[in-house]
Amino acid sequence: MDFAKWSKADLVNYLKFLIHSYRVMDAFWFLNVESSHDLDEACRINELVWGKVAQLGARDLKGRFGLNQGGLEGVVKALKLWPWSILVNYRYIEKPGEVLVEIDSCPPQVARLKHNLGEYPCKAMHMAEFIYFAKEIDPRIRVECLFAPPDEHPPDLFCRWRFTLADSPAEN
Repeated sequence: MDFAKWSKADLVNYLKFLIHSYRVMDAFWFLNVESSHDLDEACRINELVWGKVAQLGARDLKGRFGLNQGGLEGVVKALKLWPWSILVNYRYIEKPGEVLVEIDSCPPQVARLKHNLGEYPCKAMHMAEFIYFAKEIDPRIRVECLFAPPDEHPPDLFCRWRFTLADSPAEN
């Protein structure tokens, strides 16, 4: 397939299709593991998968887009290209010495609530995702979850994460 010959409109439309398919695949594999086993097992596997996918994704983004900048600016730049960030529309709040990432409307959580499945505890999975992603950009980056399901959270905000930069490589 020679994407260079596609029109800009077709490329944009195809990107939207790919992003949507990424979300649908994630949803149905999780639901099927949950149905075949249980929620705890689905969450455990999800954490393993997203940790590795994030690590490889960050590495690939660095190579494809020449993302050589480390630090908080580097991780924000890379996260803005991360498909899940695009899907969920992460909000970035950059402050001196830290970056907060907030998700006010999480498609998987919203869909689960709509279908009376309840929220699922995604905190550990996103912790693995963010730690491995950030470590690939700059091993000094620390990730802290301020709240995420199963934690209580405001009705208009599912989760909030803090990224900071340490003097030495991260241990988290």
